[in-house]
Amino acid sequence: MAEILNYEFTGEGMHRVYENEKWTVGIKNWKPANDITGISNVERHNTTDEMFVLVEGTCTLVYGNEDTSGNLSFEAVPMERGKLYVIPKHLWHNTITVKETKMFLIEDSNCSGDNSDVRDLTPDEIKCVKALVK
Repeated sequence: MAEILNYEFTGEGMHRVYENEKWTVGIKNWKPANDITGISNVERHNTTDEMFVLVEGTCTLVYGNEDTSGNLSFEAVPMERGKLYVIPKHLWHNTITVKETKMFLIEDSNCSGDNSDVRDLTPDEIKCVKALVK
């Protein structure tokens, strides 16, 4: 007999709460590395888009387009509750959150560290990101 399942995650950071062969749904909560005072890197996924839905709190999506010299030019999008935000594959990004933040994350189930990159930000890049996030 089938039944409806439900999932919850109340800890810090992100936890994949549901996964099948095609996609993953995670619950992402605040963690120190996503606080404006702890931001130190951006990431990109090379084989899949990633989607976020803000449920509680506040989040600013920070993203950087890379030029031919490898420099990033940053922009920021303040998220609105209940809207779906799609991060296209290959786009450097991170989420800046406050302690009350809860988001849903949806991505391909094959997304992993093997097909993603993390880039540490320079002090000047961190200064630029902090200036974008109000």
